[in-house]
Amino acid sequence: VQLLESGGGLVQAGGSLRLSCAASGFTNDIYAMRWYRQPPGKEREWVATIRTAGGTTDYTDSVKGRFSISRDRANKQLYLQMNSLKPEDTATYYCNFVRAGWGTQYWGQGTQVTVSS
Repeated sequence: VQLLESGGGLVQAGGSLRLSCAASGFTNDIYAMRWYRQPPGKEREWVATIRTAGGTTDYTDSVKGRFSISRDRANKQLYLQMNSLKPEDTATYYCNFVRAGWGTQYWGQGTQVTVSS
């Protein structure tokens, strides 16, 4: 599975961005799709998860009510709608797919999001 993020950019505080992650390869056995981010000078952190069975979602506390994760039914596209952006949301955002069974993980190359105050 290869993943390619897009949709990052520069936005003012309070603005919105929609990130996309396009997957190629066999994705029928993907059981979870996630977004992570890595702020400048900090470690990568988990942002949100959507499970392919049932579509249940989870979010880190700092983005609850502002971000929304979604996917297409073919597990080929993952999205992150980001509203009410804050400067502390500035980071490189990565998508991550987890395969069932061995739990193999796949990562995209990242897309930069910069929120100006």
